[in-house]
Formats: sequence, C-alpha cells, structure tokens
Amino acid sequence: MTDKLIHILLVDDHPLVRDGLRARLEAVPHFSVVAEADGADDALRQAGEHAIDLVLMDINMRGISGIDATAQFRQRYPAIAVLILSMHDKIEYVSHAMQAGARGYVLKDAPGKDIVLAIETVMAGGIYYSAALARQLARPAVQDNQLTVREQEVLQQLAGGQSNKQIARALDLSVRTVETHRLNIKRKLGIEGQAELIRYAVQHARFEGS
Repeated sequence: MTDKLIHILLVDDHPLVRDGLRARLEAVPHFSVVAEADGADDALRQAGEHAIDLVLMDINMRGISGIDATAQFRQRYPAIAVLILSMHDKIEYVSHAMQAGARGYVLKDAPGKDIVLAIETVMAGGIYYSAALARQLARPAVQDNQLTVREQEVLQQLAGGQSNKQIARALDLSVRTVETHRLNIKRKLGIEGQAELIRYAVQHARFEGS
C-alpha cells in the first residue's frame, strides 16, 4: 500500500466502461485518473502529454489490440506500468499480455476492490492476477500430451457435445468406462466440474485434420 498519488490512464473503447472505472477509482484518495483513451494510438499520445504512472488497458479495441499496445508502452514508456482489464479469461490471453510487458491481469467481472488491490500491488512492484486466473495458473502444467490416446478420443467426443452413451457407442466402450475416462481426464487436468471439463474440451481437443 502507498499514499503516494498514482496517476492513471484509462484505455477502453466504451465510454460507459470508462465512466464506471473513473468513478470507482477516484473514490480512492491516492488514485487520480488524469487521462482517458478509446484506443491504443490515443493512449500512446496521452502518455506523451501527461505524467502517467499506470495504464489500465482493455484488450479488444478498434485498431491495435491492447496486448500490442502494451508492447509499445514497454518500448516507448518503460517506466509506465500496464495493467490489463479484460473480459477474456483464457490463459493464452494472460500469457500473451504478460509477454508483452503487462504487470497484471484483472477480469472485468472482478469486484471493484480487486482492481484497487491490483493497482496498488503493481505500483508496489508486484504482479497481480484475478483470483480465477491465479487458480488456473497455479494448476500443475498438465496438458493434452499427458492424456492417453483413449482419453484424447473421449475429449474429442466431449468437444462435439456427445453424451456418455453416445461416446460409448462411438468408441465401442461401456458407459462406465467412459465415465472412468472422464474422471481421469479431470484429475490429470486439475478440473473440478463438468461444465469446466466441457469448456476445456471445446478449447483444446484435437480433431482430425487440425
């Protein structure tokens, strides 16, 4: 925590989002939103015109993406910290953002207090991730290549929306065997619920010809 005034640049192409963020952040005595931008080019220009400590950056914007803009900030304004605020919760986005030079990644549906904590953490020299992302990042690095061939086949079927009975028929297995494969997949990938398993299958299953 710090009492030093933190000068913030908001970058989002939705005025209502910026209005909400400004109201939330300026309720914190040591936060000051000194500029806003609706895109990367405008953000880089604003950074040259104002004393900015931290940029709160969206990813999806017209023109240059927030991740590409983050890389440009790192190159042109290395003293300015960039904190990503995005609706995207895929680890791939987080990885690309951090590689580009972001100091943290907060989900837009996170509580307002999390954004405050993220800014304070980053300005204190730390790295911050929303709790949901931190849980994913903390999982063992177990990926598709540690699944058996049969588990991969079940994953492909799940990605296609097949039920246990349909998978059993397609792979010439018993329903109980399919259920066992599903449990093993979840255990290996650190996945808890069925919805999360289906989501993972859709995002990661390898199909023929892919």
